[in-house]
Amino acid sequence: MSYTRALRCRKCGQEYPVQPLNLCDFCLSPLEVSYDYKAMARVLSREKLAEGPLSMWRYRDMLPVEGKEVDIGTGFTPLVKADRLGEELGLDELYIKNDCLNPTYSFKDRPVSVAITKAQEFGFDTIACASTGNLAASVAAHAAKANMKACVFVPSGVEPGKLVGIAIYNPILVT
Repeated sequence: MSYTRALRCRKCGQEYPVQPLNLCDFCLSPLEVSYDYKAMARVLSREKLAEGPLSMWRYRDMLPVEGKEVDIGTGFTPLVKADRLGEELGLDELYIKNDCLNPTYSFKDRPVSVAITKAQEFGFDTIACASTGNLAASVAAHAAKANMKACVFVPSGVEPGKLVGIAIYNPILVT
């Protein structure tokens, strides 16, 4: 169940129905998802979350999606204790999320998984992005999983290894 209420402008507070829109018509500021946190709090608990899948989708009820998720195994990556860095920063404890263990080796898999899921809900059949590599690989991978077309634009001169990580999903690749 989604607890999404609306899209809300960060700057002026104008609200819109959930639709493929990212900027406010009045002030051109970015829109954010607005949630019904009270309803969410009545239903969700640590125990309920712990019962979910071992992926980012265990938090599905906290995400702005309703349809079948496009899941390539993103999330549930480990936290690594960083003692020396924590000490250097004056912290008693510091943990770093190791998202290089995501399917395309990047934290970008998390928002892209939600974005592609939402794009399918809206009926889109093509996804596009401009990227220096990580976003393009994630978009291409998720689009392939969702049987959607992907068009990715990357600058010339991107390392060959990054291009291979994008090309294996067979997007339209423009350099």
